[in-house]
Formats: sequence, structure tokens, C-alpha cells
Amino acid sequence: MNPMAENRNETVIEIRNLEKSFGENHVLAGFNLVVNKGENVVVLGRSGTGKSVLIKCIVRLLDPHAGTIHVLGTNMLDLKQEELDNMRAKIGFLFQSSALYDSMTVQENLEFPLRRHLKRNVKYDIAKMVDDALLSVGLKGTQKMSPAELSGGMRKRIGIARTLILNPEVMLYDEPTTGLDPVTGREINHLMLEVQEKFRTSSIIISHDMNCVRMTANRVVVLIEGKNYAEGTYDDLKKSQDKNIKQFFD
Repeated sequence: MNPMAENRNETVIEIRNLEKSFGENHVLAGFNLVVNKGENVVVLGRSGTGKSVLIKCIVRLLDPHAGTIHVLGTNMLDLKQEELDNMRAKIGFLFQSSALYDSMTVQENLEFPLRRHLKRNVKYDIAKMVDDALLSVGLKGTQKMSPAELSGGMRKRIGIARTLILNPEVMLYDEPTTGLDPVTGREINHLMLEVQEKFRTSSIIISHDMNCVRMTANRVVVLIEGKNYAEGTYDDLKKSQDKNIKQFFD
């Protein structure tokens, strides 16, 4: 069943007229996007066009200069720090580098967000939560390994496990297949689809890897000159005769 079918009218992320500049470089120039519950939206664009800036603005790692961002009905730009931290626990963010702590074991990397966000007056079985997260990404038994012992694909999987451990409702993936060989890249694509189906997540996937786009997207948004230039299914956009869109599919 299409994960969007039951929930296509429920908005999870709504971005309106988003603007972000770095000096004279207007990276986002009135960008608009709506993501529905259970939907994977891929934001496609050339390198340096603001794709990663977009998702960093969503979680307020960067603050936009104008526009609005609502996630799960909450205005992200109005939140104070404690409120923002609480919202970030509902949003899984897979960094392009996976952002694992090299000085920590896999177990300690996964425990880190739990110790930051879990309520102090409630008893949790943290070891089981770590085991379950690793099982969900096919890496059971890696708890004692260090990031240096992991392959690139394993690091990506551990990064996804770390985001899933807090049961987020929203997932943001920043170039999830960059630097991976084609076989490992396909495995990560399949894993993102499994996460979407199993956890009912709504996701924004930043990518210029067309295999990733084709495999994971319910809808594709083309980011050009800081705006939502076009959107549609992969097949719809592939048929476009617009040269600005065709450049990605040729």
C-alpha cells in the first residue's frame, strides 16, 4: 500500500517563502514546500544550490532571514531553546557524514541522544532500545565496535539507527548515499523505504544521486535559484522537456 494513501491530506511539514542568504549569495529565495504524512519527498538540485541549507533551517541549525517553517503543526521559528530541543527529538537528522563520535563505541553513540532527551524521572531499558535500533538497521551485535571499524555503509546505518532510537515522526536525510558504492547505496535506499513503511515517518531526502531519487521518492522537488522550480513524481519529471529539469535526468 502507498504510505501516502491514508494520510495524503495531513500536512507534517509546511515551508512558506523561505529565504536564506550568505552575503550576496541568495541560497533560498522564497522556497515553498509541503510534506504530507508518510511521504518521502526528495529535494533535487545541483551542488551548492541550498539543499542542505534547507533542512538545516528546518531544525534551526541555521536561522532563515524570512519565511515560515511549521513541523507537526509547530512554528519552528517561534521556539525558545528548550522547546526547540523537544521538537528536535521528534525529528531524525542523518548528516551527510553520519556525524558519529569517533571517541565513542556504537553503543555509546546510540545512547547519547537517549541520555539527552529521555525524561530523568522515568526508568528506561536503554540497552534494549539500543539493541532494537541496531536490529532495525540490520547491525545487531555491533555495540562494542568503534566508528573507525565500520565501513561507509555501516556508518550510514548506525547514523540512521541513532536517529530512529527516539522514534521520530519526521526524518531528514542529507545526501544519504554520497560516497557509497552502488551496491551499498541501494542497500541504504532500501533501508530508507523500510524506515518509511515500518515507522510511518515523513521524510525529506536531499540528494543528487538519481538512483536514490528514483528508488525512494514519492514526490520530487527541483530546487533551482532558491525556489521550488518544479515538483512531481520521478516519472513525471523525467518526461519533462524543460531543459532545467532534463539536465538531472539525461
